Amino acid sequence: MTFEAFPTHALMEITSRPPLVFVRGEGSWLWDHEGKRYLDFVQGWAVNCFGHSPAVVVNALAEQSRKLITPSPAFYNEPSLRLARRIVEESCYHQVFFTNSGAEANEGAFKLARKWGALNKAGAYEIITFVDAFHGRTLAAMSASGKTAFDALFEPKVPGFPRARLNDLASVENLITDKTVGVMLEPIQGEAGVFIATDAFLRDLRELTRQRGLLLIVDEIQTGVGRTGKLWGYEHAGIEPDIMTLGKMLGGGVPLAALVATDAVSCFAHGDQGGTFNGNPLMAAVGNAVMEAVLAPGFLQTVEARGAYVTKGLAGLSARHGLGEVRGRGLLIALDLNKEIAPRVVELARDAGLLLNAPRPSMLRFMPALNLSQDEADTMLGMLDGVLKQALAEDAGKK
Repeated sequence: MTFEAFPTHALMEITSRPPLVFVRGEGSWLWDHEGKRYLDFVQGWAVNCFGHSPAVVVNALAEQSRKLITPSPAFYNEPSLRLARRIVEESCYHQVFFTNSGAEANEGAFKLARKWGALNKAGAYEIITFVDAFHGRTLAAMSASGKTAFDALFEPKVPGFPRARLNDLASVENLITDKTVGVMLEPIQGEAGVFIATDAFLRDLRELTRQRGLLLIVDEIQTGVGRTGKLWGYEHAGIEPDIMTLGKMLGGGVPLAALVATDAVSCFAHGDQGGTFNGNPLMAAVGNAVMEAVLAPGFLQTVEARGAYVTKGLAGLSARHGLGEVRGRGLLIALDLNKEIAPRVVELARDAGLLLNAPRPSMLRFMPALNLSQDEADTMLGMLDGVLKQALAEDAGKK
């Protein structure tokens, strides 16, 4: 079947897509409609923690689908209760509200913080967020984000999200007023290009929010569930935030996310929050299987080791080609190219059978499956070496 035979015109045009249609995936690999194979270092933007169509997800879906798909969120179901308990037992939190997407989880966090502010801080509602942050694509999530491309879209935005600068505690302090209810950040700003909130900054921020009676909210949609080599990104700093949001890898490829909070903050009254598909047993069963696999003995240590291996390899390529910084944690890594050639690198890599992401014109982001093999890492590094050589030669030829 040719690409032209696919009814692509029926999809609303919201982004530029290459002329290929993926039809099958297995682990770190994807196949398109012509049978070409691609090594995938995007994995649905850090979604597929065990790669494409892994047995852990497929089997959980098949088994649960034969039992119960959804009884309505007006009733308890066993898989969601089990998953909520597992998240609570493995974190510093006490209660969980399941959603379908990370943006929806963040919407829940905004509402929970505002409800807490109404009850405990004389109606305080502002949540300090950060320049270059990304919290999703609902209207409030876009308003909370610090992505420049969002600034003029869908005005008027939802008010109440002043922006500080990452790793600058004074910039946070300067924004605190009697309207402030909390501070929200990503432990690693993934969409911005993998910029890490330092452990010292997170500890200082936790102390500041405690002193000022404010909530600390961590958006762990990209860093949670093992991506950084620890189960939760906040663990690197040894802090205990008040609210956490999860998504992406929690479902291992299916739509599952969560709003997680301490007892002291969990103040929703009946009717304040809900959602038709939230916490349905089909998705929750997958979440249970994912959590069990991520928490298997030695798995997170392997993620950390594989991340260090990929980082070292990228640093070698950077030195060889005269590029910039390699940064990240675990298997969320960025390479600064120091030249605005990232889109061309992505294109050349795709032609060569390697899928990469360029969050900025001069940066590449790497988000492979957490069970990436060393051979697959070596294959990526070898392919990227050749692609960088070609892209840099083209760039030099333009001058």
